[in-house]
Amino acid sequence: MPVYSFEALSATGDTRKGVLEADSAKAARAQLRSQALVPLKVEPVSAQANAASHSGNAGRRRQRVFGATALSIWTRQLAGLVSSGLPLERALASLSDEAEKPPERELVATLRAEVNAGAPFAKALAQHPREFSDIFVAVIGAGEQSGDLGLVLERLADDLEEQQALKSKLIGAALYPAIVSLVAVVIVLFLVTYVVPQVAHVFTSSKRALPLLTVLMIGLSDGLRSYGWLLFLAILSGAAGARIAWSRDSFRQKFDAMWLNLPILGRLSRSYNAARFASTLAMLAAAGVPILKALQAASETLSNRAMRSDAQDALVLVREGAPLAAALAQKKRFPPLLAMFARLGEQTGQLPTMLQRAAKQLSTEVQRRAMQLATLLEPLLIVAMGLVVMLIVLAVLLPIIQLNQLVR
Repeated sequence: MPVYSFEALSATGDTRKGVLEADSAKAARAQLRSQALVPLKVEPVSAQANAASHSGNAGRRRQRVFGATALSIWTRQLAGLVSSGLPLERALASLSDEAEKPPERELVATLRAEVNAGAPFAKALAQHPREFSDIFVAVIGAGEQSGDLGLVLERLADDLEEQQALKSKLIGAALYPAIVSLVAVVIVLFLVTYVVPQVAHVFTSSKRALPLLTVLMIGLSDGLRSYGWLLFLAILSGAAGARIAWSRDSFRQKFDAMWLNLPILGRLSRSYNAARFASTLAMLAAAGVPILKALQAASETLSNRAMRSDAQDALVLVREGAPLAAALAQKKRFPPLLAMFARLGEQTGQLPTMLQRAAKQLSTEVQRRAMQLATLLEPLLIVAMGLVVMLIVLAVLLPIIQLNQLVR
């Protein structure tokens, strides 16, 4: 049955919005009148969603209905309902009724209407590419073809939750050093641009030679106060230039390749990308997606362009008949652990299981190294901040000590 979104007036003059099912727009208006509501606007949900998604003339990008966390929760809820034996159409209806936000309610109602009309669930999801990625749609399509949609949804929810947990841990590990660095910069700028000039004015009026450290600090303070705006413009120009260069694939690929060669951060980035690649490939292979299509989809999850290029080269080798393990082993940017587990999976016929184990080990390594790096950075940043503050304090105290000596 088609789904319509409505806007109506109640008897008290309040405006009400929502969705309802009806055979036609006329029947939807009749339902509203039977509820003592005056219909103002009744539109098919699917048409409204398409109009919203193509409203680029206004210059505004439509906000996503599902964030990363919300999508994993929604997928888990849908997996639980389908696995319990509830038909997909009724599961979507239940999720639509329980949705708290109107955009989410309308989106799920649209999916339900399309499924109820006979469209495959994967095809219904594919009509909303902003909300559901190609990998999400491919896994759902494979689950529908295999007849085990509930299990596939469970695996998809697990994968989304694992990716979100890994990303959250990495952000958490980097958050404290970032806050310490920001506070240190603010404190140093305050001391140099405000405290040092106030104190320096007292000593410069004495017409005596000042210590070298004090002279350098006063020069730095004067330079920041006089030409700080030029430094700010230079930073903005550099950021704009970097953004323009970042949008070019050639520069991005060279930068990503150079990033992978860094001593600590390069290895961390390599393991993080390889973990996502292995996890996605394992999930797609377990769902029954052909290996070539799974490789193509998994390569799109790689944020590092150099590793993505290597994955696509491996795809060409596999298409030509090479084993997956041999194709990955030729690409040195991928950790050897991934090729080893792929070889074991091909030999034992348990490729998805082995790839999932590889992803788990790589994720564990990423978390361990990120925590080690954060633990190392925290005291180093505090020591560096202390040294800078100490230099500023010395620049202020040295003239005072010098004056005391002259008085004696």
